[in-house]
Amino acid sequence: MPRSLTRTAAARSRFAAVDLGASSGRVMVADLSDGLTLTEAHRFPNGPVRVAGRLHWDVLGLYREVLRGLSAAGPVASVGVDSWAVDYGLLDGRGALIGNPVHYRDERTAGVAERVARELGAETLYDVSGLQVLPFNTVYQLLSDPDAARAETMLLIPDLLGYWLTGQRGAEVTNASTTGLLDVRTRQWAWPLIERLGLPARLFPTLRGPGEPVGGLRGDVAAELGLAAGVPVTAVASHDTASAVAAVPASGPAFAYISCGTWSLAGVELPGPVLTPASRAANFTNEAGVDGTVRYLRNVMGLWLLQECLRAWPGSDLADLLKAAEAERPFAAVVNPDEPAFLPPGDMPGRIAAECRRTGQEPPSSPPAFVRCVLESLALGHRRAVRQAAELSGRDVEVVHLVGGGSRNELLCRLTADACGLPVVAGPAEATALGNVLVQARAAGLVSGLAEMRALAATAQPLRVFEPSGDGHAWDEISARLL
Repeated sequence: MPRSLTRTAAARSRFAAVDLGASSGRVMVADLSDGLTLTEAHRFPNGPVRVAGRLHWDVLGLYREVLRGLSAAGPVASVGVDSWAVDYGLLDGRGALIGNPVHYRDERTAGVAERVARELGAETLYDVSGLQVLPFNTVYQLLSDPDAARAETMLLIPDLLGYWLTGQRGAEVTNASTTGLLDVRTRQWAWPLIERLGLPARLFPTLRGPGEPVGGLRGDVAAELGLAAGVPVTAVASHDTASAVAAVPASGPAFAYISCGTWSLAGVELPGPVLTPASRAANFTNEAGVDGTVRYLRNVMGLWLLQECLRAWPGSDLADLLKAAEAERPFAAVVNPDEPAFLPPGDMPGRIAAECRRTGQEPPSSPPAFVRCVLESLALGHRRAVRQAAELSGRDVEVVHLVGGGSRNELLCRLTADACGLPVVAGPAEATALGNVLVQARAAGLVSGLAEMRALAATAQPLRVFEPSGDGHAWDEISARLL
């Protein structure tokens, strides 16, 4: 169990986590003076902005909200920033941002992945980066970005915010591993691949690992926040899933994880990558984790389907819909949640209905029926990803840890346990923020390693266990038919 902290350590035991998700952001404060407590300093919405037919992030608005959150957080020993993966900002030679970062759901990369695979070979790409093929991977975005040729530096979103806070440029390795341009074996930029793709080498800044310093707060930023100049900004596992996995409250290696929010990232933690032809065919990814670990996983579309349904039903209450969904007939309609048609924003109920008709099913007839369809479909996606991760990696899986916002959805947790045929431990809900602050605490000498980080995370927020029910035959049948 975590050791008690001395008074000296307690005086420097507060850490701020800037945690940006694809639908919301938050600044959380952790205090490790007596165990671990996590409080919310500021929460704010995040979403795309369409300008002249292009989908962007409002990154300046996000930075403004980050500053408000850090001001509300008060004195802290350090600050860490994590966010979603793949998206970036480009800087010119003066360090100014070239345009607003483009949202990964924008359609500018249509067909780029296929073209690159034809030119370089899918096997070559996978052998270098170990990355699953997703149309919005950074490599495809850069190849479709007309500003890349004139830019001086590319900074992924957490690194961009870190640059504005400190004036220091760099690239944190867990997020860099999602670009398709990092060598999965060496954890260095894949320079031969970058050259073959014709991308300027100057775009790629020096890499840094979780726990390494980014820099101190700039004087003007510190003055605006009411903090002392030079407060450290620490590189955390800046891909939000890497932070979430670092806070999975597992006590041994035989676990799978599902980091469930807008996306569900489902897989296992390994000491090294899996680069077999079968792994590539199954579209599994090998991303960098804390302490040299590999996050071997696949993306499942996640609660994005439910979020977009709710946007189509103004005034609907999610709690009421979930309660009503429990009473709906099981497996009345189920879809493959990873169908490309579900990726863009828009009329999600209409697209789900169209997919049901395409697969010979009667579409849901009410919002609760749509919710039941979405959650059973997600559980089906979780099942496939967890089982394939275990099979392809050879890792035994005895329990599934479902962390993130989706852990609050009791019906989804129960369905996932039934689908996987394994106990599901739900929580912590704020796993990403916990992983963020725990890496900072370790850098400050207050936590010894990953095992202690996970033991602390297990005490920070309530956990619930969902045991599987039923014999699983219905899940086997529907999985064989749709997946």
